[in-house]
Amino acid sequence: MQKKLTITVDEEVYAGLHKIIGPRKISKFIEKLVRPHVVRSNLESAYNQMAKDKKREEKALEWAEATFTDIAHEKR
Repeated sequence: MQKKLTITVDEEVYAGLHKIIGPRKISKFIEKLVRPHVVRSNLESAYNQMAKDKKREEKALEWAEATFTDIAHEKR
């Protein structure tokens, strides 16, 4: 379900959105920008899905351990 939202922006910002994004596409553009910052359930689901991928997790652990070893030998 969609909800209508009224926002106020500077007229220069509005003109830029209208010119670059297009007059009928501004809402979708703003939603795509904002969604990752306010809808967390999808993020948690994505992390859970990634964690189930054993091959990916092995590679990630391998990379993390190699990186840690590199840092451990750096001069301070």
